[in-house]
Amino acid sequence: MTESTRPDPPTPQALGHSRRRTVLVLQGGGALGSYQAGVYEALAEGGLSLDWVAGVSIGAVNAAIIAGNPPERRVEHLREFWQTITGSSALWWDLPYEGWRALHRQGAATAAVLFGQPGFFRPRPVNAWLGGQPPVSYYDTSELGQTLARLIDFDRINHPGNTRLSIGAVNVETGNMTYFDNMKQRIGPEHIMASGALPPGLASVAIDGAQYWDGGLVSNTPLQHVMDFEPREDMLVFQIDLFPARGKLPENLDEVAERDKDIRYSSRTRSGTNNARVRQELRNRLFTFLDRLPEELREDPVAEHLRALACPKMVDIVHLIYRPATPQGSAKDYEFSRATMERRWRQGRDNAHTTLAAAPWKAEIVAGAPVRVFDVLATAQR
Repeated sequence: MTESTRPDPPTPQALGHSRRRTVLVLQGGGALGSYQAGVYEALAEGGLSLDWVAGVSIGAVNAAIIAGNPPERRVEHLREFWQTITGSSALWWDLPYEGWRALHRQGAATAAVLFGQPGFFRPRPVNAWLGGQPPVSYYDTSELGQTLARLIDFDRINHPGNTRLSIGAVNVETGNMTYFDNMKQRIGPEHIMASGALPPGLASVAIDGAQYWDGGLVSNTPLQHVMDFEPREDMLVFQIDLFPARGKLPENLDEVAERDKDIRYSSRTRSGTNNARVRQELRNRLFTFLDRLPEELREDPVAEHLRALACPKMVDIVHLIYRPATPQGSAKDYEFSRATMERRWRQGRDNAHTTLAAAPWKAEIVAGAPVRVFDVLATAQR
């Protein structure tokens, strides 16, 4: 199957520039991923028709559930996944005071470390560490494989003409980022599990004789993979990030650890977005320049080489970033309580509804601006 033979599903006129490829880019972030599920619910309610979903780590899980189900069942199966892995929560209802919520979050994170999460991961038994070759991870994720097989139709993912899916993982031995793509190979549960195999908690996953770890070790967002795809096309990209770059000055050690985590994981997203914007602007200007060359230079070998790099396409990148109103703690990415999951889901849905209502990407494209980046929530908070 090649790109030229793959049909392009139509994008709703309500999203503007209907001929553009519509892409959903999902970052890694463990338990924070329910925010992405809430965002998708609102996008689906708004009539978004996806051409392509790309994800890393928990973003790969959400992406596979979306691509591996018909549109009318995607939200249902996303919710079933998140309810399954938060099913061990001792407290399912929300607490009225933030102080109580913070204590509950700490308890839920500790429980995840000690006992794991249903349908996701379990601590390896004590006897696994006694004698012989010890394990290379603390947890067993065989339950995750069963959960993915139950909630995802992999035949649908691998059927030509359905939503494109790209999953990022890291080759353990080479250290190189690899993207598994249903346009290039058959995708199975092992590819999704590899993308989320964060060491030393989770073991690497074998695929075609190589071992793979969590893609977030190299890049926590698959935006660059989307932007570098050829042939390039006009695109509307919704990038859902789980770690905010901006934050208040920490007041205690736990807030220091949380802020450190936010900066480390968001920095790659910011640099990736900036690099993508700069590269596409250069490609656009190069296309304009080559079009101005006199006839005698257009067949020059150098011009031919540059023409392969040039690109006149336009890209809008819409950011939705999980920005909780209060500190969530340094363990927030492995705090899987049901109440916290529901709050994050609601915030994602509300943020997406606000963004869709503003829809700045529908404004007329200005010459010389091949890439526009929008963050409606950040603009509203200024």
